[in-house]
Amino acid sequence: MLQHDLLEQARGFSDAIIALRRAIHAEPELGLHTPRTRDKVRLALSHLPLEWREGPSTTGLVATLKGRAGPGRRVLLRGDMDALPMTEETGLPFASTIAGAMHACGHDTHTAMLAGAAEVLCARADSLAGEVQFMFQPGEEGFHGARFMLDDGMIDPLPDAAFALHIMPNSPHGLIAGRAGPLLASADQFDIAVKGRGGHASMPHDALDPVPVACEIVTALQAMVTRRFPVSDPVVATVARIEAGTAHNVIADFAALKGTLRTLSPTNRARLHEALDQLATHIAAAHGMTAQVTITPGFPVTVCDGRAVDLGEKVVRGLTGDRGFHRLDHPIMGAEDFSYVLEKVPGAMFFLGVAHEGADWRSCCSIHSTRMMVDESVLPLGTALLAGCAMRFLAEGFAA
Repeated sequence: MLQHDLLEQARGFSDAIIALRRAIHAEPELGLHTPRTRDKVRLALSHLPLEWREGPSTTGLVATLKGRAGPGRRVLLRGDMDALPMTEETGLPFASTIAGAMHACGHDTHTAMLAGAAEVLCARADSLAGEVQFMFQPGEEGFHGARFMLDDGMIDPLPDAAFALHIMPNSPHGLIAGRAGPLLASADQFDIAVKGRGGHASMPHDALDPVPVACEIVTALQAMVTRRFPVSDPVVATVARIEAGTAHNVIADFAALKGTLRTLSPTNRARLHEALDQLATHIAAAHGMTAQVTITPGFPVTVCDGRAVDLGEKVVRGLTGDRGFHRLDHPIMGAEDFSYVLEKVPGAMFFLGVAHEGADWRSCCSIHSTRMMVDESVLPLGTALLAGCAMRFLAEGFAA
């Protein structure tokens, strides 16, 4: 079904894709409000016949292309726009000019590839029946941007399918990967405050020292994960920070623990929340202290529809041949707020390897590294994949 020249057409927009990516990369923005990035996107696509929608809660954009071949299905393509609070160390000529901010997760490339897909699909509007929604979303890095855009009604009516793409700098050049079912984990944050009674470090018997209790909670948490949750439905609980005390000879009044909880099912997510609270409070009580557990819900599990993954694989094989797609054996315990869209709409997210061709991709810096690099020559392939998924779904739906 896909025209053989789709990838070549995307490559024809390569200069524009790379230019937009570099412009966004040089001026990264954090959180739900990315006005400079929004304006760059609108300017880059201002010549296209798109209907634009903005909402009150974010600077997100939804651009709609209405095919000229008549009414039909509706499909959404999503790219995120926000950066991370990191200091870039790549040395690139277009490196971040904003102190303490960097596009270290590839959202600059996601936005640029999506803009490229808009170019490709608008050029083919005469042959398209239905609508394509291009979702340019801020606030993916922990700010629930997709949820806000949904709540604001920016994707109303909902599409019939949705697709997204995420780069992987430590994955082989041009390899596209995906899987049906859980692809990425839910991600919740926890804070535990162990309250004791401070005193002199030489007389711990006259105090209630929260530090060993905090340490006991850490080790008990790991045992709980391996003994109460099956390996067939993985759980990750990581204590990432412990803070207590002010001096070498002072027993602290309290100890604070911070960490993350990752699960691949709603059932285990609820069980883990309950088990963590029970574990921390009871360990503290056993030592005559109290523990207050606060869990801040993050993104839900990213679940890909098997039909959408099959569709994506067919698109990839049409673009690159039989060796261009890889089925992942297991989920990744990272998280994505595209999950909010996939809770409401069947669809899929795919990974695109952007290590330089011939490089030892295993040793490349990963996402969220201050030295993360991208082979920009791969970006037109991402554009072609997004455009191809939209074209195939509008033409055939989830055909067998």
